[in-house]
Amino acid sequence: MKLLVAVLTALSVACASPHVAPRPTPLPMDLHSHAQPERVRVTHVALDLTIDMDAKAITGTAALSLVRSDRAAPLVLDATGIAIETVKGKDGSARRFALGPVEKDIGSALTIELAPADELVVIAYRTTERSDALQWLAPEQTADKRQPFLFTQGQSIFTRTWIPLQDSPGVRITYEARVKAPKGLTVVMSAEQLGRDADGAFRFRMPHAIPSYLIALACGDLAFRPISKRCGLWAEPSVVDGARAEFEDSESMVQAAEKLFGPYRWGRYDLIVLPPSFPFGGMENPCLTFATPTALTGDKSGVSLVAHELAHSWSGNLVTNATWRDFWLNEGFTVYFEQRIMEAVYGAERARMEWRLAVDDLKREMSEQEPWLHVLHIDLADKHPDDGFSGVPYTKGAAFLKRVESLFGRERFDRVLTKWFDAHAFQSVTTETFLAFLERELLTQDPKLAAALDVKRWIEGTDLPDELSVLPTSSLERVDREIGRWKTSKDAAALDTQSLVTQQWLHLLEGIAETLDARSMAELDARFALTKTKNCEIADVWLRLSIQHRYAAADARLEQFLTDIGRRKFLEPLYKELKKTPEGLARARTIYTHARSRYHALTRDTIDELLGWPFTKSG
Repeated sequence: MKLLVAVLTALSVACASPHVAPRPTPLPMDLHSHAQPERVRVTHVALDLTIDMDAKAITGTAALSLVRSDRAAPLVLDATGIAIETVKGKDGSARRFALGPVEKDIGSALTIELAPADELVVIAYRTTERSDALQWLAPEQTADKRQPFLFTQGQSIFTRTWIPLQDSPGVRITYEARVKAPKGLTVVMSAEQLGRDADGAFRFRMPHAIPSYLIALACGDLAFRPISKRCGLWAEPSVVDGARAEFEDSESMVQAAEKLFGPYRWGRYDLIVLPPSFPFGGMENPCLTFATPTALTGDKSGVSLVAHELAHSWSGNLVTNATWRDFWLNEGFTVYFEQRIMEAVYGAERARMEWRLAVDDLKREMSEQEPWLHVLHIDLADKHPDDGFSGVPYTKGAAFLKRVESLFGRERFDRVLTKWFDAHAFQSVTTETFLAFLERELLTQDPKLAAALDVKRWIEGTDLPDELSVLPTSSLERVDREIGRWKTSKDAAALDTQSLVTQQWLHLLEGIAETLDARSMAELDARFALTKTKNCEIADVWLRLSIQHRYAAADARLEQFLTDIGRRKFLEPLYKELKKTPEGLARARTIYTHARSRYHALTRDTIDELLGWPFTKSG
């Protein structure tokens, strides 16, 4: 225990900076929140919580500090899947409240009647089985299989299921927390760690104003390993040393990012490797990136995940999309920035290879999507924010920025981006805000070059403009030669795969996919043991191909993969492929019935819709 206290004390330098209050800027209409921040806005949240692993519940209070523009207006919050027990003013007297019905896509509104002098209310509440941000894991679902585990995932609109607040990316708040956990478990949050108080509760503080989806918590049997004075790695004891070695370049990435677009403003940059049910590759929670263990490949081929989540410390956390239809401002900028970090740390060839694969993936994805999903400034009216989640805001968004760079030059564009981050730091912005800034700071400065940039087509169009640039890469050209050799001979023994990294294997498998059958897959498997690979990126593609070509030798691994892994990126393509045949759909539903309870709610929502859950006996 003394060691843990010492570690937490050492970490208390994290995020240290003066309190940064949210700027009272006008907010756009957020279709995915009940909040009315233009009338009453929450500016700070103080949490006092207790985690009950046995009951699978969090109980406690949220004290909300308010700015009131309309003294006659109630406080309107988002609160879904939460049981509200009492609401009180600062003086301890009760306030009347009403929790509305669950509405499609946005959940319930919590409306609180305020007294004339109220600048703070305290809400006592508890989470329920409908608190979808929370994933409770039994010991057997963790790496070490000794202790239960809990983690939260707030993006896009799930923080409202474990904290009653104004759950809109346009409403930025500071927060502090005091969290009690069962003995032997460690709590970490997306904030400065202040150590433990006299009764053992963990304490945290986030002095910067952030959107609510970035409030995050994990609780489990965790160990810590430092990487540098400001970077470190949290994970279960059996995972932590390997994960630290995999992500040891984190400090180099931070330094490279700072040279590109200005200082890192969050104090510490730590990572936590979560159990495999985590639904995303990574989540950019400030001070503490949440990461999937599927990125631990042993050869650092998955470290672009770190570059991506780190880049969010500027694009997404520092400057945030004000509504979810502006999501590309978070992700397109971040993919562009990720590429720049990877180039600075690992070289231009590595960055070009990863960009080529991202573009190939985007083209495949867009060929199967409805056109409305291809629009960067996407229309999400009458839709859940996650309905618009795809590679489009990520890769097409980055491609737009790459097009601007190619026209105006990297040095010039870098100055514009640095000014963008500085001028809008700790603000939430819209697409219109960025386009006006781009017009003012760059396009009007050089009308001749600007004429070659079709901004409207990039932002509002449903196609992928021809100007999308992909530079040659010797790493993939080598693989292209092997693809050609395979297509000529279909001889697994003739393939030269020595020293291929993950990205090259993915390109190889996609390149030969249409030529495969069960027999040729068996030959490849005999030579390269692809069914047994522990690399989840490779396994995901191989298992998808095994479904397509009815390679039965991979069936057991497929079922194991779908049961043990919760990352939505991997699961959705496999279930989609199974769904294409009647027998595949039946198999998918059988596996999903068994595996569903092991997935996070975000993953369940996606696969529920895909497979038509709940299933009837007739199918």
